[in-house]
Amino acid sequence: MKGRIFSGMRPTGALHIGHLSVIQNWVTLQEDYESYFSIVDLHALTTGYEDRLDFSSLRREIALDWLSVGIDPQKSAIFLQSAVKEHAELHLLFSMFTPLSWLERVPTYKDQIQQLSQQGKDLGTYGFLGYPLLMAADILVYKANVVPVGEDQIPHVELCREIARRFNHLYGPVFPEPKDLVGKVPLLPGVDGRKMSKSYHNAISLTASSEEIKTRVQQMVTDPARLRKDDPGHPEVCVVDKFHKIYTPEVAEVEEKCRAGKVGCVACKRHLAENLEKLISPFRERRAYWEEPGRVEKVLEEGAQRARVTTSETMKEVRCVMGL
Repeated sequence: MKGRIFSGMRPTGALHIGHLSVIQNWVTLQEDYESYFSIVDLHALTTGYEDRLDFSSLRREIALDWLSVGIDPQKSAIFLQSAVKEHAELHLLFSMFTPLSWLERVPTYKDQIQQLSQQGKDLGTYGFLGYPLLMAADILVYKANVVPVGEDQIPHVELCREIARRFNHLYGPVFPEPKDLVGKVPLLPGVDGRKMSKSYHNAISLTASSEEIKTRVQQMVTDPARLRKDDPGHPEVCVVDKFHKIYTPEVAEVEEKCRAGKVGCVACKRHLAENLEKLISPFRERRAYWEEPGRVEKVLEEGAQRARVTTSETMKEVRCVMGL
């Protein structure tokens, strides 16, 4: 094993194909790392405390999505953040010595306050200010030395390293300074060309049926200047091509035929739908197994038990060096 990793997702809605590359990266990493993957429901409250989300359903669905894509509970601990109380305890202890200026300078802090306040959300709360500190606690309570993230999360991992250094300076060498492992996360648009989002009704779900895949692909925006199927196409302005680049091995050939007017948009969409069906159909088969009553619940409970073994050892050490 190369080391230990921690990562998580907030249970705020159904996962879609835009999330797939992240989960597939975890599937690969679990072969080489001691892996902890958490459904971070406490983080969901930092921006959604007023929303009264149905966490029971949302948490189960995200676990099913992870399992269907290939996260293996024999290799990885899959658990609810709120079921492992040491996350919250370490967050509290970190808050005692973390300067406010460190939290206020996190790039996403002011950006999200501005964006979400326009939607009527009041984010002038400690929970929102402190969410990067909770993320640091999530990582360090496992003494994770590697954190798989997207580029936008790099500042959070840097803050995590600063927290580890400050703790170690104050109390002694307890925590490693984790490194970010930046995966290539392709940005897929929704079928209408906007950001893919459940709220825009433009996403392709990881649970999509064959018919739903066909319907969604048929709805994709294509080259507006192409009126007839033998007109020369411009793949760079076509949503379908953005999916072909990721899910069609022979994308160069598809683009060449498009530019030459040798393939129409209907046939091009049919080709993409077939490739997406090959991709998603194994997920549906695995999901059917995990949907059997009690199976997901058992995975989450066993995952939490494994997580608590690690976190309890960390917290014993933390309390000792802090004199608690």
